[in-house]
Amino acid sequence: MGEWRYRLAQLWHGTLIVAWCALVLAIVLLTVRYVTTGQLGSAEPALSASTRDSLKVVIAPAKAQHIGYGGFEVLFNPDWREPWCVTYELTRLKTHGNVPRYDKFERDSAVARCASPKDYALSGFERGHMAAASDFRWDSTAMRRSFKMTNVCPQVQALNSGGWNRLEQKVRQWAVRDSAILVFTGPIVGKRHRTIGKGKVAVPRAFFKIVMAPYAHPLRVIAFVYPNAEANGSLRSYAVSVDEVERLTGLDFFSSLPAQVEQDLESRCHLNSWLMP
Repeated sequence: MGEWRYRLAQLWHGTLIVAWCALVLAIVLLTVRYVTTGQLGSAEPALSASTRDSLKVVIAPAKAQHIGYGGFEVLFNPDWREPWCVTYELTRLKTHGNVPRYDKFERDSAVARCASPKDYALSGFERGHMAAASDFRWDSTAMRRSFKMTNVCPQVQALNSGGWNRLEQKVRQWAVRDSAILVFTGPIVGKRHRTIGKGKVAVPRAFFKIVMAPYAHPLRVIAFVYPNAEANGSLRSYAVSVDEVERLTGLDFFSSLPAQVEQDLESRCHLNSWLMP
């Protein structure tokens, strides 16, 4: 009887060791998955460079200069002295950066007809980031470049610190939830518009932001248009389809997608699918 109990105890001890090793291995594998993909559980593979770049292509209706800053890309309008559109990818891991805000706007001397920070002096408008500075706290160089005037438009202060800021915060929440998103943002400038400064920088009448979740099934896109004024309504008040942004701006988004997929995607305005937990 004593020997039988001894063997049973040995077997039980061995089982516990195996179970413990399996648990440790599972934790290690999950940790590796989190570090490499930015999420626990089922993970999509990282976007290939070609797929990501094709989705980020924006076609302008008139002359434009493409500027790559590493962390984001600018389609620049030399007549307006501001961007047509700014595009970048925001991942879950990038939202965890702790780089301090740079807070020094600079003219990009390599870009013809780039505005100067002085053009905004006494204009009554804020230097409004298109690609939000807070989205680049993951890298000091990207943070500094976000203060280039090629990433800036005249923006009413009440919008800059109010509704637009709340939208930027929501975009970061979506990046955390969806692991990675693509962001497109820029001004909506009318044919007849006022200007500010010696450089005659165009004053937008509104701003757009498009957000795509490329890992969502099905693929998910939402767009917003905010007036260049105080905007205290809910997200739903400003949600529109991508088609509407294209109509207002003349820009063409997601042209690399199959025609039917692009048409279906851009015609929708399903904010509920974004507000779900």
